[in-house]
Order: sequence, then structure tokens, then C-alpha cells
Amino acid sequence: MRVFLKIEYDGTNYCGWQIQPNGLSVQQVVEKAILSLTGEDVCITGSGRTDSGVHALGQVAHFDTQSSIPAEKFASALNQFLPEDVKVVESYKVDSEMHARFSAKRKTYRYSVYQSKHPRPLIDRYSARVEFPLDISAMQKACQKFIGAHDFIGFSSTGSDVKDTVREIYSASVESCGEQIIFTVCGNGFLYNMVRIMAGTLVAVGLGKISPDEMDSVILSKNRKKAGATMPPRGLTLVNVEYC
Repeated sequence: MRVFLKIEYDGTNYCGWQIQPNGLSVQQVVEKAILSLTGEDVCITGSGRTDSGVHALGQVAHFDTQSSIPAEKFASALNQFLPEDVKVVESYKVDSEMHARFSAKRKTYRYSVYQSKHPRPLIDRYSARVEFPLDISAMQKACQKFIGAHDFIGFSSTGSDVKDTVREIYSASVESCGEQIIFTVCGNGFLYNMVRIMAGTLVAVGLGKISPDEMDSVILSKNRKKAGATMPPRGLTLVNVEYC
């Protein structure tokens, strides 16, 4: 039986989703919970890797099991073995050809920043601080330039061996939510650090360092130096993964 898990986690204390040699990963604690529950030493496959410090509301992973536990019961059963900052919010059976990574059609991320001269401990865990005021309308105009199919090589950090750097963005928005400014983006896939660099570019727009009208040329340049900074991981959350 192949089971899909929808997992929510606070990534602060983890080295990321994928198992690493020198740090505790989210994948590791979920696999340990499955072992404790079923006695099976399985390898789970996630929809994608989130980096150290990145959070998730809807990471999706799959694993194959011989357990007699009904698929929909795995969520509550596994949560008894998982730490407070990692929980399964849904579990369900899928066809054996379904794959958490390769069957994914859309992913939605959000990046949160807040404006303050001083750090705010209760906000700072999930949002990056920007000291100076941001022009939200300029950011809203600029983010629309991401929509469509583009070569986003200029919005990717080095360290990835991906050869095809064209990605399609279906929607992008910037909204003011109380003390925070939220950038939300949905696409068919994302390059390494792409969302964090997109967010950094929008912050540069908000600070007046890049004009919204320059966004087309920044994207077309395919030059990492033309885009904004890579924002800190704590402001990034994987919101949702869609399969149809």
C-alpha cells in the first residue's frame, strides 16, 4: 500500500527536509516515527527538499507499507511518535504509480517579511525583518512580472545540477497582513533558493533599489547579480502541493 502524508512542521530546529550527515532532518524524524509505529524501516519520499530553517504547512511525502493500519489512520497514529514541531495533518492511500515528487503539478510558497527597526521575537521566527519602510504598491506591481514561463536561472543559487531552468509561475501576489507583508507564489516548480531570491528582489523593489519597470530586464538578463539578495530561510513556508 502506498500512503501519502501531508506534513506540517516548524523548520527552525532542523537541517531541512532531507536526511543530512550532520544534523537532524524532518525526513529522519518521520521515518523514525514510522519505524516505531509499524516496525518497518522505510525511506519516505518528499515532494521536494526544504532547506534548514524553512517551514511547511503542506509538505507531502509518500511511503510504501505492508502494515494493516488503514491509510487514513496513519496521521493520528504517527503523531503519537512525532515531536511537537512536526505533525502529520492528513494521510491517505494512493495508487502505486503516484509519486510525491514526480506527480506534483503545482507548489505554493509564501515568504513573510515585517518592517521594524528592532527584532520582534514573536514574529521573527517565521518572518524576516526589514528595517526600512517598503513600498507595497511597487512590490505588488513588480511581482506580476514573475507570472508566466521564464528562464529563472538568475533567481537560483549555485549548487544545483538542474539543467532545465525554465519554470512557469501561475500566480504571484504581495499583501499586507497586519504587521507582515506576505509574498505568495504558485508555480509548476522552483529552482534552488528561487523563492527566497524572488522575495529579496521584491524587497529591493520596495526599498526603491529596483524599479517595477526593470523587472522584465532583470528576469531576461539571467544574471544572478541583477536580482535581489537571498532572504533568510525562516520567512519561507511551503504552503501547498497539488497533484491534479
